[in-house]
Amino acid sequence: MKGLLAHADAARTCELLRAQTRFDLVYIDPPYGVGTTMSARTVAGEARGRTKKESGPKAYDDTKSTDALVADLERVSACIRDRMSDRASFYLHLDHRAVHEAKVAVERVFGRGAFIGEIIWVPGNGARGQGLSMTHQTLLVYAKSALRKKDVTYNADDPALREPYAKTSLAMHFKAKDENGRLYRDRVIGGKTYRYYADQGRKLGSVWTDISAMNANTPLRREGTGYPTQKPEKLLERIVALSSLPGDTVADLMCGSGTTLVAAARLGRSFVGGDASELAIATTSARLEALNVPFDRLA
Repeated sequence: MKGLLAHADAARTCELLRAQTRFDLVYIDPPYGVGTTMSARTVAGEARGRTKKESGPKAYDDTKSTDALVADLERVSACIRDRMSDRASFYLHLDHRAVHEAKVAVERVFGRGAFIGEIIWVPGNGARGQGLSMTHQTLLVYAKSALRKKDVTYNADDPALREPYAKTSLAMHFKAKDENGRLYRDRVIGGKTYRYYADQGRKLGSVWTDISAMNANTPLRREGTGYPTQKPEKLLERIVALSSLPGDTVADLMCGSGTTLVAAARLGRSFVGGDASELAIATTSARLEALNVPFDRLA
């Protein structure tokens, strides 16, 4: 599958696309309102993240107020909604700084009834500093409209979207064995019998604790691009697998280091990526080219 990449902000990227182009899944990871400029690491010895003396080149500004960030998200969400297919989902990834205000603003665009739910991602960095430390991030998930919630793609039975049953649950409940030797349990709910297999695992819930952040897991460093706030490929692969089908078009219009685009290509989806940051586009382009992922420039 081939992709498109634009050096433009989200609204402009939407304008550049052909009229018939539709997104089957959208994920955006905007600035969080940290209050500083974020820098990348491009050579050994440079620091990435919040800009300081030893930092590398500027990646993007995250200096706007919460009100300004939320206003931007409301404007961008309207452009994105117009490009969504009827079965598309929209994932908005934020943290505690702006997520509550953003939810209210985004629902002015999609409608309150379009809200599907939220995913709590626990990156595993651990608590820091004094007082209550925020150790999770939130992904708000929306359908195109309340009327389209029933149409959204949701592949909950994908093996990658299941987790093993707890040992105690396996020992207590999975005692029957079928003709193939598979352990299972039957449950009767509302007069209907449902069969659950031990080796199939249980469906993932809304709290994800099994995917470490880039800087919380040394083996993930092989994915590292040096771009600040880069998300792990496993996180985006899960979202793509959960909410799209092979051949679909996945959009990330604030693509940063390009993780969403890599995940989409790996799982047989087309993609549309965009970012206003020159460094983001350079980083994403180099990453896609290194992986031999074909894409065209959108200009």
